[in-house]
Amino acid sequence: MQITLEISDETIAQASQLSDADWLREIAIALFQKELITLGRGSKIARMHPIEFQQLLASRGICIHYDVAEFEEDIQHLRDRGWL
Repeated sequence: MQITLEISDETIAQASQLSDADWLREIAIALFQKELITLGRGSKIARMHPIEFQQLLASRGICIHYDVAEFEEDIQHLRDRGWL
């Protein structure tokens, strides 16, 4: 399977200033926008807490597709950390 990611001209222009963490976030955002990964997987790729990743998406005006499977994944994430 071949995946094509579109990265904005602005991001490419800033490439020399982007850290590895920045690139991981951009890749996670692009994959999420193409609906190739879930919100939970995107947060893992971006190495961000799921809530932080959601906030990042919201700050860019990206709609969050949140289904039952993702809800269950988030609940398990909370349980794993002893928050539930």
